[in-house]
Amino acid sequence: MTGGVKHKLIANNPFYGMAQDMPKPKYVTGPNPISFTEDERQSVINSFKTNCRKGINYRHYAPFVEFLFLTGCRPSEAIGLTWNKISDECSLITFSESIVMCGGRQIKSKGSKNNKVRTIAVSPNLQQLLESIKTESSKGDSLVFPSPEGKAINYDNFARRAWSIVVDPIKPDTTPYNCRDTFITLQLLKGVPSAVIAKWCDTSTGMIDKNYADKLKLSQLRPMD
Repeated sequence: MTGGVKHKLIANNPFYGMAQDMPKPKYVTGPNPISFTEDERQSVINSFKTNCRKGINYRHYAPFVEFLFLTGCRPSEAIGLTWNKISDECSLITFSESIVMCGGRQIKSKGSKNNKVRTIAVSPNLQQLLESIKTESSKGDSLVFPSPEGKAINYDNFARRAWSIVVDPIKPDTTPYNCRDTFITLQLLKGVPSAVIAKWCDTSTGMIDKNYADKLKLSQLRPMD
């Protein structure tokens, strides 16, 4: 229709603006922050590790999911992460690019959502995870978490199929993005300052205090009789 208007074949496009009004799937928009408990988080990781469905199974994605939970990074950042952004001893990670879907195609984007580059030190558990999946071919610009076909993970397909099938029985109505919510919430519960978490996750202290810290305070405080 747009081309018809451009070439003056029709006077106007009757469908103009309708795409913006269409409801977006939950894995695209993401719900309000939803955190898994530590037990739920482990259940999700274990369920991916032991997924044994006939035909397609989703065990391949277990390291990817665990990485999301242990870093709080955006899924697009994990999808675009390459081994040359991880130190030789797997103790430091630099997030400097991501892979996002645009017009049905995967596009590599430099910088983070906020156009920043950040280098973070990893926890012992995360270091152990990275060492466990590192092979002789894990170098240069090869992807840390490729799809089963060796390409970049298609986030839409992963969220719609693997995540919903494996995770919904544990905690329905969540998305992979809630791994980020979980990381932030659990770090706050462990007493890590919001300013530090904000640096790790490429966000602001205001965003963390508004969306996470204030809710935690409300859920833990009780009115006085």
